[in-house]
Amino acid sequence: MLLFTLLVTAIILVLTLSVYYFARLERKEVFDRRLRARANYNSQMYALMGDSALAILHRMDTTSTGGLLPSRSIGVYSDAGKMLYKYDMPGSQPLVMTQEILEEVKARGEKYFTIDSREAIALRRTIARKPFVVVVAGHDDDGLERVQKLNKILFSSLILGVVLTALVGFLFTGQLLRPVAQIIREVNDISSYNLSHRIKAGNGQDELSRLANTFNELLARLQESFAIQRRFISNASHELSTPLTSVSSQLAVTLQKERNADEYKEVLRSISEDVEQMRQLTKSLLEIAKTGSQGGIELNEVRVDEVLLKVISDIKRLNVDYRVELDFGEFPEDEKDFVVFGNNELLYIAVRNLVENGCKYSPDRTSTVDLSFREHKVYVKVVNQGSVIPSEEIQQIFQPFYRGAGTHNSRGFGLGLALAQRIVAIHKGSILVKSDETTGTSFTVELPAIKIFN
Repeated sequence: MLLFTLLVTAIILVLTLSVYYFARLERKEVFDRRLRARANYNSQMYALMGDSALAILHRMDTTSTGGLLPSRSIGVYSDAGKMLYKYDMPGSQPLVMTQEILEEVKARGEKYFTIDSREAIALRRTIARKPFVVVVAGHDDDGLERVQKLNKILFSSLILGVVLTALVGFLFTGQLLRPVAQIIREVNDISSYNLSHRIKAGNGQDELSRLANTFNELLARLQESFAIQRRFISNASHELSTPLTSVSSQLAVTLQKERNADEYKEVLRSISEDVEQMRQLTKSLLEIAKTGSQGGIELNEVRVDEVLLKVISDIKRLNVDYRVELDFGEFPEDEKDFVVFGNNELLYIAVRNLVENGCKYSPDRTSTVDLSFREHKVYVKVVNQGSVIPSEEIQQIFQPFYRGAGTHNSRGFGLGLALAQRIVAIHKGSILVKSDETTGTSFTVELPAIKIFN
């Protein structure tokens, strides 16, 4: 509000000074014309009548009032500086002309000047080849009084304008900032425990309503993120506690009495499986955590075909029953159309999870991988003939620890697809899922080729 008041005050002050300046300028111009008119009249009289005009001028000056030229003094001087005629209105200062002013008038023909606080004009004229100088001086009482009154009016208007501006600015600012203060109070009352609270946005379309709606959208995203985080922590704790409970129970039972070597081996083998399960789960959780810190990911040029070849090789070593059929589409002429900008390790993890899931849940343990290129984008399509995923589950399968109805007979944690989606999102890509009885289930990964960024 202070800045607004100062700005308006500055504008009013500039306007006030401008009005005052031009009013003074106009007063001087008007009074100068009056002085010139009287000087021209006297010079014409003297030019027509010569020395005989001096008596007429004296009679006119002594009998006329001072309304037109208050405190006036009139003088006529020869070119040599000799005073031919002089009249000083009673009560005014005597007219005293210096030789310097007369010389300047002789050189320039006329001169406006100030003498003892009065404004004056000196004109040089010629009669019968005899030049002379007419001087008229006076005090502009009416003009100065009008300017003084205007000055008081402008000053009062300036003070009143500043006061009104401050008052209106205070009222307007209070009215304007009241909704903002309300939004601030409501935001300060929101914590991680009541993210469901929403700010009252109203039905308006102004900036404050848009700000409140933006806060509400942000709160909705935060609420969803916190809910996902809580579910993730709950599921992770449950998944980690299951093998730990199993290990603890087996050890407790085993230690209750002496057992033979075969029984100990069987217990250790079971514990080893539980430990391996925890290791795999911990590894998956670390990989998901890594995708959450994009700033620490090293990005380079990656050939997707090389990633696929490595995935296929590792999948076959993982399980001899797994089969992967790879189909490369026609490679584009420009190498930059089949190279993506990303992290080779993360892309490998994302594609491996999709291919491994396809082999795991397909009855024939086979995944078909198709690599294609079009419109400066790279497409990796993974197809399997496993159980059809219901349409209502397609969006949920990317949630951490979510496992579909047809996957409970297979080992896993429900982290593979969540991890794959996060990795693809980091690479500015997307995953499209289609599932039906005719074509099976397909996961199509779309990644922008590096040429898009050039």
